[in-house]
Amino acid sequence: MIHADDRRTRLERWLAAELHGASFTLTPASEDASFRRYFRARLEDGRSFVAMDAPPDKEDCRPFIRIARLLAEAGVHAPTVHAQDLAAGFLLLSDLGTRTYLAELNAANAAALMVDAIDALIRWQLATRAGELPPYDEALLRREMNLFPEWYVARHRRITLDAEQAQALEGIFARLVQSALAQPVVYVHRDYMPRNLMVADPNPGVLDFQDAVMGPITYDVVSLLRDAFISWDEERVLDWSARYWEKAKHANLPVAQDFGEFWRAFEWMGLQRHLKVLGIFARINYRDGKPKYLEDTPRFLTYARAVATRYRELAPLAKLLDEVAA
Repeated sequence: MIHADDRRTRLERWLAAELHGASFTLTPASEDASFRRYFRARLEDGRSFVAMDAPPDKEDCRPFIRIARLLAEAGVHAPTVHAQDLAAGFLLLSDLGTRTYLAELNAANAAALMVDAIDALIRWQLATRAGELPPYDEALLRREMNLFPEWYVARHRRITLDAEQAQALEGIFARLVQSALAQPVVYVHRDYMPRNLMVADPNPGVLDFQDAVMGPITYDVVSLLRDAFISWDEERVLDWSARYWEKAKHANLPVAQDFGEFWRAFEWMGLQRHLKVLGIFARINYRDGKPKYLEDTPRFLTYARAVATRYRELAPLAKLLDEVAA
């Protein structure tokens, strides 16, 4: 069994060869909710790279490489892959810096940064070509939502749903799947949120895109505006959503012609994601031993309750959340 520190030693040897013996220092750059780790390699001449360590028995680097190319072709600022060893699970990437949107966003710069993020998202969606990415199909949508009863309700809340509750939740899942699959299909980043956007030149730099799919057109914009780690008041969310919708229409993207129809699809798509993330954050805690994500579950409960109470068809979910997520 290869331990994490053994992998770092192997990574350092690989980097030394790829950098042709240049002296460098290696420091942790970031980690995410997967098994991937990132290190920043700083060279004496001032250059900086990011090295990805993705254990090949747990992670596959090939989607990252392919989607980085698609993003670049779309005119979106993503890391360049300078070197790769797929058998070892190592990539050498360009460094997009240390300034995440999540850390940098404030009242003074939010409008400008969000405009840049929306413009980049539209370029990504406009680049959509059939056959490049796997589909965000019913099986995947349901698999994600099932994380909520399995990990949040049963494991975290230690509640077993009775037959009536289970039936109500299944009815909600069916409605959310129907709404998602009725939307026009474009490239979907799947985690297009401030934590994965970097303040960079050109802005933004985009990270953590390896799970991209072909899916509903509202998915990435609702991920951006109803984020896991930062909340905006509804007036701002509405304003930014309307700005995206207007720009998307102007770019001839297939958004709904009526904003009310777009907004409903946006909210229902967001609800599917909120339920998924509640399950994922619980799973990361209990399965992977990373408890910090659970601290943000109240934010997603707030999002989910707000949407569930605004639509008559979703009222059973509002009731269920009161029963299991107090």
